[in-house]
Amino acid sequence: MNQVGEIMRQKRIAVVVPSYNNAKTVVEVLSELLSYTQDIILVDDGCTDNTLELIQAAHLPIDIVSLKPNQGKGNALMAGFDRARELGFKFAVTIDSDGQHYPSDLPKLVEKCNDNTLVVGQRTFDHENMPSGSTFANKFSNFWFTLQTGIKLDDTQTGYRIYPLSQLRWKKLITSRYEAELEMMVFAAWHGVDIVKVPIRVYYPPVGERVTHFRPYKDFGRISLLNTALCFGAGFYGWPMILCRKIKKAFKK
Repeated sequence: MNQVGEIMRQKRIAVVVPSYNNAKTVVEVLSELLSYTQDIILVDDGCTDNTLELIQAAHLPIDIVSLKPNQGKGNALMAGFDRARELGFKFAVTIDSDGQHYPSDLPKLVEKCNDNTLVVGQRTFDHENMPSGSTFANKFSNFWFTLQTGIKLDDTQTGYRIYPLSQLRWKKLITSRYEAELEMMVFAAWHGVDIVKVPIRVYYPPVGERVTHFRPYKDFGRISLLNTALCFGAGFYGWPMILCRKIKKAFKK
């Protein structure tokens, strides 16, 4: 086991990989991750391609959680977190199975991992093949995230993160799909979890080779509805929580 793997084992960090029909890339992603750690949980989110067959043929030593039928990325992540807790892990790295993220950036995220920190990988947005819809959705979410939490982030849509499992107090998500990652980050900020951003690389294949499950109109609509709900939540719950912490901190000085 390499040095990063030793640190991850000492800190009790598992890797959770949600996957839905990414057969072309998932084995390569998992194989690269295995060069750092063997504590990997793949969540098969109702795959209908040959993802599982390829993984079994590659004899990869990973833990697999299966959801049938497809339940969305949010539910897949929560299933992975539950499994990580069952196995005694304190933290969960999340990384997409589509090859967008580089496992070699894992050491940078692990370095920032601690009990009250949500580590967020921050992508660059000058990639020549980056979808314009994703760029717009990210800027849209960044604005609302700042309004809801008072925290400025440049990438609220990234899926490459480390979650402190003991701080995941929200058991039921408002949304079940990929925008759940934004929801989890907002709840973390409301509950006083520090959010630390780490620069990461990103790869977007040419349009003809790209596999995406992002549905521009439906998913943007879901993001809009979620942000509406979170803004109401911020007014009645989030901001009062933040202000109470600031008052308590001021009195302790």
